[in-house]
Amino acid sequence: MRPKPPPEPRPEPGPTPTPAPAPAPVDLVRDHTVYACVMGSRAFGLATEGSDTDLRGVYLAPTPLFWRFEKPPTHVQGPADEQFSWELERFCELALRANPNVLECLHSPLVERITETGRELLALRTAFVSRQAHDTFARYAIGQRKKLDADVRNHGAPRWKHAMHLVRLLISCRDLLRTGELTIDMGDHRQELLAVKRGEVPWPRVEAWMTRLSEEAEAAAPGSPLPPEPDTARVEDFLVRTRRASAIGW
Repeated sequence: MRPKPPPEPRPEPGPTPTPAPAPAPVDLVRDHTVYACVMGSRAFGLATEGSDTDLRGVYLAPTPLFWRFEKPPTHVQGPADEQFSWELERFCELALRANPNVLECLHSPLVERITETGRELLALRTAFVSRQAHDTFARYAIGQRKKLDADVRNHGAPRWKHAMHLVRLLISCRDLLRTGELTIDMGDHRQELLAVKRGEVPWPRVEAWMTRLSEEAEAAAPGSPLPPEPDTARVEDFLVRTRRASAIGW
């Protein structure tokens, strides 16, 4: 009987590789933004000489970053002044809830950066909007109106810029419910709105305008061409496919 050969020596285990550090939040914005646009007065057709340039964007955090205990941030401020970005999943969650600031980003005429994923995100505009927008916009408007009323009580006048943007939001909400399309350009109302911003319109007239717009939105809601609910399944399919492609390509 032949003797068994001696076992081959096992290689000494090497050191466990240290995972690469997670990228800094601003690096996620710089390197992984799929969509970026200009918002604020410049997107609304209400810019004046001193208007800021408000940048908004969506970044896709690489899928392997979610396998760590510390997850990537849901939003990032910067790196530029007046710049704010959301991680794709968080952006979709807010859009499905008809968050006004997020929905408006999908309709900016001033696109700064867009990838193929960003184009697919914009193609989902109709999946996000539903009659839920009425409740969400209305709740947001009520909160802003309370702040304006507090300014009037405490200081004798509202913050006129905020009053202008609340009127603008109410116009957008009414027209969205009437037509099924979100229009953010206020060119047809530019002069009236800028007069509000300059404080040239008496507060009681601005209040009456806000009340009328709210009533018109309320009247439009029951017969709105918008669907009752957003198309969550369509958005989730997009998110899953995007996450899977990110994992494979990492």
